[in-house]
Amino acid sequence: MNADPDRVITAARSWLGTPYHDQASLRCVGCDCLGLARGIWREVVGPEPFPIPPYSRDWGETGPCEVLAEGARRMMPEIAPSEAGPGALVLFRMMPRAIAKHVGILIGPDNFLHAYERLGVIEEPLTPSWRRRIAFAFLFPQR
Repeated sequence: MNADPDRVITAARSWLGTPYHDQASLRCVGCDCLGLARGIWREVVGPEPFPIPPYSRDWGETGPCEVLAEGARRMMPEIAPSEAGPGALVLFRMMPRAIAKHVGILIGPDNFLHAYERLGVIEEPLTPSWRRRIAFAFLFPQR
């Protein structure tokens, strides 16, 4: 069973305005994009199932392993990006041939929320440029 999308969206929006801070996950204090997803998980699902190892900020990182997607698969149902709707967690591939390294939450059919360096947690339009970068999509499970 999956979490209620409205509950995911409400939790996500409660992080709006949180400053950007690499590898942090504290609402109103600081988070990065993965920290935002982790905080939503704690609110919607419960305690995090495993510790997150340190990770690089390099959006151009390449390699044979989609580390972020594989981690999400361990705890969340995967769906096709074309099926992702409000409340879904999406992973973005920021550069061609790079691994997916950015995370957002779909808020509506045409907007999403994410933590962005220098801007913190913001909601913005899911423009064609953002939409074509979506590489993976997942649903939050029910508590």
